[in-house]
Amino acid sequence: MLHKFQEWAQREHRTPHRVLSLVAGGAVFGFGVPIVLVALAAWLDRILHLPRLIYGQLNISLGLLMAFGGWALAAWAVQVQVVEGRGTPVPLVPTRNLVVRGPYAYCRNPMALGVILFYLGVAVWLGSPAVLVAVLLIAAVLLLYFRYIEEKELEMRFGQAYLEYKRTTPFLIPRLRR
Repeated sequence: MLHKFQEWAQREHRTPHRVLSLVAGGAVFGFGVPIVLVALAAWLDRILHLPRLIYGQLNISLGLLMAFGGWALAAWAVQVQVVEGRGTPVPLVPTRNLVVRGPYAYCRNPMALGVILFYLGVAVWLGSPAVLVAVLLIAAVLLLYFRYIEEKELEMRFGQAYLEYKRTTPFLIPRLRR
């Protein structure tokens, strides 16, 4: 599988291809997954006999704050990948350059952190324990993918520069630098 990633990274992708991959990725992760979470919330909680965690305005305020903050972080990370990296977060159209600026200066996976916060915000807004568990499972799968597949591919593609970046930058939880 890592060889396939390297093959994709070798190709020069034209602007329409990059735009199409961004639209497709945004549709799946920005709209598709949240819509599925909303649609499944009441059904899963009812089937699993889980009580809704509804605290009125707190759910709405905290959920929207988390969702908007996560969305903003993910959007910033995508923008930096497109401009600085000359690629996209979609593995079929990867960055051409190693990206270490913007949110990537604080952690190696700011887009993943943003998406996880976005989905957690949806779970809090809905007050659904089942959706919260589903989001944690999605997060675990994403993080395992990043740790064991994507990082290996980045090491192969960017070599010592990535290894140095990996050594000095946290995986997920940002370290605010002085």
